[in-house]
Amino acid sequence: MAVDSTLSSAVGASVSEKDAKALQLIEEMTKNVDSVQERILGEILSRNADTEYLKRFQLNGATDRDTFKSKVPVVTYEDLQPEIQRIANGDKSPILSSHPISEFLTSSGTSAGERKLMPTIHEELNRRQLLYSLLMPVMNLYVPGLDKGKGLYFLFIKAETKTPGGLLARPVLTSYYKSDHFKSRPYDPFNVYTSPNETILCPDSIQSMYAQMLCGLIMREEVLRVGAVFASGLLKAIRFLQVNWKQFAHDIETGTLNPKVTDPSVRECMSKILKPNPELAAFITKECSEENWECIITRIWPNTKYLDVIVTGAMAQYIPTLEYYSGGLPMACTMYASSECYFGLNLKPMCKPSEVSYTIMPNMAYFEFLPHDDSSAQDSSRDSPPSLVDLADLEVGKEYELIVTTYAGLCRYRVGDILRVTGFHNAAPQFRFIRRKNVLLSIDFDKTDESELQQAIENASVLLKEFNTSVVEYTSYADTKQIPGHYVIYWELFVKDAANAPTDEVLSQCCFQMEESLNVVYRQCRVADSIGPLEIRVVKNGTFEELMDYAISRGASINQYKVPRCVSFTPIMELLDSRVVSKHFSPALPHWTPERRR
Repeated sequence: MAVDSTLSSAVGASVSEKDAKALQLIEEMTKNVDSVQERILGEILSRNADTEYLKRFQLNGATDRDTFKSKVPVVTYEDLQPEIQRIANGDKSPILSSHPISEFLTSSGTSAGERKLMPTIHEELNRRQLLYSLLMPVMNLYVPGLDKGKGLYFLFIKAETKTPGGLLARPVLTSYYKSDHFKSRPYDPFNVYTSPNETILCPDSIQSMYAQMLCGLIMREEVLRVGAVFASGLLKAIRFLQVNWKQFAHDIETGTLNPKVTDPSVRECMSKILKPNPELAAFITKECSEENWECIITRIWPNTKYLDVIVTGAMAQYIPTLEYYSGGLPMACTMYASSECYFGLNLKPMCKPSEVSYTIMPNMAYFEFLPHDDSSAQDSSRDSPPSLVDLADLEVGKEYELIVTTYAGLCRYRVGDILRVTGFHNAAPQFRFIRRKNVLLSIDFDKTDESELQQAIENASVLLKEFNTSVVEYTSYADTKQIPGHYVIYWELFVKDAANAPTDEVLSQCCFQMEESLNVVYRQCRVADSIGPLEIRVVKNGTFEELMDYAISRGASINQYKVPRCVSFTPIMELLDSRVVSKHFSPALPHWTPERRR
């Protein structure tokens, strides 16, 4: 099995004692994958043996894999929703976990447009912290001297709510940033941020962004790496600088903070950082007033060694834009995590984005894998259990859907991520993230699947009825050429009476109605301005027939051809855009409040 020689040779080499311990842990875990997984499953089943959920399957105290696999079904979120709702409503009995559910971590939406509520327990913070503690020891093997400067990271908390039973429901990163693990973290010269905690924890995202960017500008010479969680977040920060650079220059020149920043804790911490600096203000004015923003990141932060952002999966669409703004700086994708579980890390963080592979750490949870084949149905049921593969038994080149069993009580849960095995580190498989199952469109944190898009179009089509007009065909794509990106929907319409065709205003309202129909995560991103207004492009009649002819000319079967509901292939995009007769945008923000559950 292939082994990352850089990591292996570093264990015992001239690295710090702290780094050596972290690298040694990675080696131990990845050499003993199967035995670690067996131990983890045993611990989970022993601990949760008396939960209502596991009792249902009559394990009778068994903790071995064979019994577990033969009796416990593979499930989706919808299968667990009744139990999760009971916990959310205040039932404190051991339903899924023997340990008390400490809060819910919100994930992307269900088919009904609601956020998923992932139960978690307090000790999961320790597991997340453990994975975080492994990132810099690995990065230090590839990029020396990161203790000599700071990281400019744009980190934010998001809105949180309480369930009827009083439990917090919030995104996993909000939970982490608000925890003592983050707020009271010990000083580490390799993990010093330009942003004070107060700016990260500011609940107003605009004030938070303003203060974090201002700190980054003031400390520009100290910045060694620039990052955000996702590529979309970093591009949003660059766009924010484009819009607000004059105010930043004014603040720096005068040493006074923009009065629109009203958060008391932010103002107090900024008063210790912001001092008059006319020379820096002049520099920012010079760089930002130029029409050409190519290499703006390295122009303003000249010592930046790499970008720390996720650019795998749907985020890969942002790579060209990031390359433009950064002058081709390396993009490090360091870890793989979700609301359900933190999974693993990239042992070669400075590789090309197209080569990113994550090594799942076998001590984080119990992992199984459902072989994935797009040409056949993979829907499992209790009557016909799927054949799942253990972490240690995967095959290079094959794709799998990830299934997890966690300490917090998720058992054989389908995460929905499709992964491809690219190799091994010791005995641990390494994976390339391929995509989210069933997701068509994604700009930021949003994930819109085919059924949801179809429903949104049906809802919008109601507005066309009085004009005797209907949507004949449609497709879509996520346009990220501008910041923020936005959804583009191509419509071919059948207009029975040209004299009574829908007006521009009606079609704009169709855009708005579609946005109102999309899930809560999409609507939140729209309100937060991380997604732009949805656009409908009406194409000439016959356009989708041309699309089919093109596909058949490239070898598609006329009997099996289906209109793709999302497109990205350049010739197809060019064909569609050449047939556009009108463009329409949503005229207003869709409704969203933190309290709204739908």
